[in-house]
Amino acid sequence: MAEDRPPGLEDLDAELRFCTADGLAEAVRGARALLLWDFFSSAVADVWDRATDLEWIHITAAGVDTLLFDDLRASEVVVTNARGVFDRPLAEYVLGAVLAHAKDSRTSFDLQRRHEWRHRETRAITGATALVVGTGGIGRETARLLRAAGMVVRGAGRRAVAEDPDFGEIIDSATLSAHAGWCDHLILAAPLTPATRGLVDAAVLAAMKPDAHLVNIARGPMVDEAALLAALTEGEIGGATLDVFDTEPLPADHPLWDAPNVTITAHMSADVVGWRDVLAAQFAANARRWLAGEPLHNVVDKALGYVPGAAP
Repeated sequence: MAEDRPPGLEDLDAELRFCTADGLAEAVRGARALLLWDFFSSAVADVWDRATDLEWIHITAAGVDTLLFDDLRASEVVVTNARGVFDRPLAEYVLGAVLAHAKDSRTSFDLQRRHEWRHRETRAITGATALVVGTGGIGRETARLLRAAGMVVRGAGRRAVAEDPDFGEIIDSATLSAHAGWCDHLILAAPLTPATRGLVDAAVLAAMKPDAHLVNIARGPMVDEAALLAALTEGEIGGATLDVFDTEPLPADHPLWDAPNVTITAHMSADVVGWRDVLAAQFAANARRWLAGEPLHNVVDKALGYVPGAAP
């Protein structure tokens, strides 16, 4: 449908074809570039044998895990992503989640629904500790915003760094279980790669403080959901704010919906008003570079699964 098409592409000096996943096999024939507007789609792998002229794929997401497959990695096709578009919205979501947990907003909402006046004390976030897993653009913007709010922040990435301008200290994420007990808020903001898949497992959850808060804005498979459900149910951690899941949409009968002290959102943490316009404008700018034979922005290292220089 026309209203589902990316806006603002009419001025590009190129033949434009629009299709759904069902029509991609035909539309990709002879195409040299592909905009993957539905960034959850896995349709590219299904039609790869017909994409013989393809030179460039742009995906309108920061994470490229849903796109990459072995034949694409091995090919000469360039992949670019939406790095930079979501940094601030995601950081704001995290700050909101931290504040809501500290101020016990879940209880306030429940009391309001019951028309019950109950005075109680909540926590300040000034001086609270946050460990941000992922030291790329999203993680760094999150760290800067949390620091501005008065929090103490550290990072976790591919390698340890003693002094970093945004995180202060960065620990090796492979040693996360040894550091998880330090933080009040454990925030996941890294791309999904073999190194981060299942990173937050039972050992990490067991190492966290009993009142600690987990925030996942990355990808669902970074967390062992069964272990998380057990930790929440048994009171091993204080709560979780979850925007991403192993299965999306989250099934209506999934036990996480009713787990204690959990806030669930529908993979919308970065989706602020106007976000589609920004994504389309970013692609159009890159397309003009491509048409002019200039180097593309946000080129993904397909072996690593992210843009080099944005260390996860």
